[in-house]
Amino acid sequence: MKLYYFPGACSLAVHIVLREAGQAFDLDKLDLATGTTAAGEDYRQVNAKGYVPALRLDDGEVLTEAAVILQYLADLKPDSGLAPPAGGMARYRLMEWLNFVATEIHKTLGALFNPKASPDWKADRIALFGRRAGWLEDQLADRPFLMGAAFSVADAYLFTVLRWCGLFQIDLGPWPRLRGYMALIAERPSVQAAMKAEGLAG
Repeated sequence: MKLYYFPGACSLAVHIVLREAGQAFDLDKLDLATGTTAAGEDYRQVNAKGYVPALRLDDGEVLTEAAVILQYLADLKPDSGLAPPAGGMARYRLMEWLNFVATEIHKTLGALFNPKASPDWKADRIALFGRRAGWLEDQLADRPFLMGAAFSVADAYLFTVLRWCGLFQIDLGPWPRLRGYMALIAERPSVQAAMKAEGLAG
C-alpha cells in the first residue's frame, strides 16, 4: 500500500492507523504548490479531488476520505481492536464518532486555513469549535478514549485535527480532559513514529 500525505494534514490519522495495525506501506508526500508527489506523480491522476489522504491498495485501487480509509484499515486487521465488528451497535457508535470528527471538528478547524477568511468569520468558527470542545470534554468524563477503554481509529482522527489548534493559537486549557486526552495519545509509539516520519517531531 502507498499513503499519499501532507505533513500534519488529516492524512496523519491514516498514517497513525497504518502503524497501529502493523501494515506494510510506503509514503508519498504531496507538494501542495505543484500538485505533484515526491515520487513524481501528478496527484490529480491519483485523486481528482486534489486533497489528501489517498491510499493506493496493493491491487492498484485508490481509496479516499479519511473516515472510510480508517475503517478499511481496521477491518483488514480485526484483531487490532481499532474498530468494532461491522453490524453491531458499537460499530455504528464508531461511525457516529468518525462523522462527528469529520463534520464538526475537521471542517470547523480546517476552514481556518483559508487565508481569505475575515477575522470576524474566523472568530465565529473558533467560537463554534469551543462549543464542540465543551461537549467533547463532557464525553471524556468517564472514559480515556472516544469509544471507552480502548484506542480506536476515531481517536487517531480526532487527535490529528485537534493538533491544528496549535497552529491557530487555540488554547485547550479550558478543557483539561481534552488536553489530557491529547497528551495520552501523543505517547503512543505509533503516533510518535508517524509524526517523526512526517517531520513533525524530533
